[in-house]
Amino acid sequence: MIFPDEDDFDADDAFSMPGGDDEEDIDTGDQEALIWNLLVLINPGDEETALRQFATWRDAMAEAGGGEEGALWVLKDAIDWSSGFYVDWKDSESLIDSVNQLAARWNIDIDWGGDPADEDFLDGVDVPGLMAVAHDRLREHGYTLWNWNTDGDAYAGWIALSRDDEGMQQLCAALGIELRPGSDAF
Repeated sequence: MIFPDEDDFDADDAFSMPGGDDEEDIDTGDQEALIWNLLVLINPGDEETALRQFATWRDAMAEAGGGEEGALWVLKDAIDWSSGFYVDWKDSESLIDSVNQLAARWNIDIDWGGDPADEDFLDGVDVPGLMAVAHDRLREHGYTLWNWNTDGDAYAGWIALSRDDEGMQQLCAALGIELRPGSDAF
């Protein structure tokens, strides 16, 4: 696995899919390469955003003194609301807003099964249920909503192409990220 030189980036050259023919080339000790590949997965077709987020993540890791333990939280901050979501366990409105914003990158409108602007609708739903709805609607368009274990009272995740599901699972396992499809919230 490699990560990009900002001057001569080519997504096809920069990404080696875990689980594919190159599996023996996966260096689970190269955290930067693994994070770069995760950013490629959650920003399909958007190399500019992946590069910007990678630079933000790398700078924040340097400020924090490195270390693998806080890498996921630094990544969360680097991708929040542009390629990922992080919402309180009871904040259905923010989940809807953030997932709508993420899906809009591919011109996908999610049918939430009600009017997200209606207080009665919001009172009758919860974040895990809404994540399951979003997961199902995104699958119809070839995407998967993922959520990772925050070990707290919040939900966090991102969206990637469904064809990359196996690679996403293997990559997150290599990073030590406990991950599930959005249909199976933590």
